[in-house]
Amino acid sequence: MLVRRCPWRSIQLHQLWRPRQIHTREKIYDKRWPGWQVVIGIEVHAQIKSRRKLFSESFTSRPGEIPNNNVSAFDAAFPGTLPTLNPRCVELAVRTALALNSKVHYHSAFDRKHYFYSDLPAGYQITQRYSPLASGGYIKISKGDVSVGITQIQLEQDTAKSTFDGLRRTSLIDLNRAGSGLMEIVSEPDMRSPEEAADYVRALQAVLRCVGSSDGNMEQGSFRCDVNVSVNKHGQSHGTRCEIKNLNSAKFMKIAITSEVFRHIELLESGRPVPQDTRGFDENKAETFKLRSKADSPDYRYMPDPNIPPLLLSEEYIETIRKTMPDLPAATRARLLSLGLSERDTEVLMAIDSGREVGFDGELGEGAVAYFDSLTQQRDPRVVVNWMTHELIGQLTARKETFSDNPVSVEQLGELIDLVQDNKITGTSGKSILKHIIANRSSSAPSVLAKELSLEAVSEDDNASTRVWCAEAIEALPEEAEAVRQGNPRVLNKLVGRVMQLSRGRADAQNARVVLEDVLRK
Repeated sequence: MLVRRCPWRSIQLHQLWRPRQIHTREKIYDKRWPGWQVVIGIEVHAQIKSRRKLFSESFTSRPGEIPNNNVSAFDAAFPGTLPTLNPRCVELAVRTALALNSKVHYHSAFDRKHYFYSDLPAGYQITQRYSPLASGGYIKISKGDVSVGITQIQLEQDTAKSTFDGLRRTSLIDLNRAGSGLMEIVSEPDMRSPEEAADYVRALQAVLRCVGSSDGNMEQGSFRCDVNVSVNKHGQSHGTRCEIKNLNSAKFMKIAITSEVFRHIELLESGRPVPQDTRGFDENKAETFKLRSKADSPDYRYMPDPNIPPLLLSEEYIETIRKTMPDLPAATRARLLSLGLSERDTEVLMAIDSGREVGFDGELGEGAVAYFDSLTQQRDPRVVVNWMTHELIGQLTARKETFSDNPVSVEQLGELIDLVQDNKITGTSGKSILKHIIANRSSSAPSVLAKELSLEAVSEDDNASTRVWCAEAIEALPEEAEAVRQGNPRVLNKLVGRVMQLSRGRADAQNARVVLEDVLRK
């Protein structure tokens, strides 16, 4: 007879009775609330980017799919159905744990968390509250060199989606999302401002996208945040915390935390206690509202799931995943800085890269950094990043497009940069060719387009064409020409600009300046 060893009860007691760790940091004085300290911890529910659900063979759904289309008998909690763990979800969760410097446990187990709601068909959620996949760890956030501790990372099922139909006054249930794999990532209460909380969320999104475990899309609901907030006077113990549920953007998170902090301070300064509530956030009013009291929260009656044996991971399995991990954002940032890129250019490139497409089951998409790395083969990285961040991204942004919509291949942009560097076309002509490629989704080589569009540079030896354009510029701007003759060299730039306009960017600006000065001296 196979007897399952279940440490759940002893772990539960350990969780209940262990002394609470108090996380201390240096005093931070914020002029918004002088004399008060803000303490913030965040629970993130990140949907695992796997093709199939956590315990069934059903496909995970995309936004906009037909409701109740990707549902198995297990997802709908039909009697007699049994769970089958998706190993891909485990692998992606282990990747996340390693990226967050957490300890991956060789032994973890699944529990049932009981509560009754219409979006939970079985009446319980399968989770890992008391024996999680990983614990400990930290993540550094960009501003202030702050490390935020990680309490634990656990696998669990997502719920169905409920939508209230105001016209018919009824709630509609879509089971497409039911049973999808989630990672619950619980932070320590190490953040001390709304801005640090937003930085933590953005840093965590970047890590998850980097390792391919989640797309981290808050707007579409695949990355949901519950924020715990408390305030206390400096030097005093932490205050009563309140939880703000389901925040769906870093911007609204900062607003919600700020609103909640002022609410706590107003209560405490008037001599009233802060009740321990679970709260929502009204985006229109920019304030939180009470959902329920913590005293009224249900008894979840956790118990070990009898249908799922313990999850046992070997050291070899964990090390194999560790060896195949991609470079994490911190390492990528350090590498880019070592290439001579400025802090600003590095941050812009990293921000663009963090929005790259994340494939299913750990398939890593090609982002802006990979595009940059391909371009820098035999080219100056600083020249390349200037063309990428200022010209390419600038033109895409002007068209309200993102880098994922970029139609310019590495070969095209690389050749374009080479043509400019070799003085075969001017920088102005290069921008015009780039604009043409993006607008027309052209696959032609830039050298071919330069000939077709008559944008090849005029050589310095071909002063005849340049002199014609200079003469036309002087004729078109007689007052500016006279000002230069009278000894005002600053106006010369306007004449040079007119020459560039007349030549459609083909003339060399420095050569045009020399020719203009020569003509105006006569």
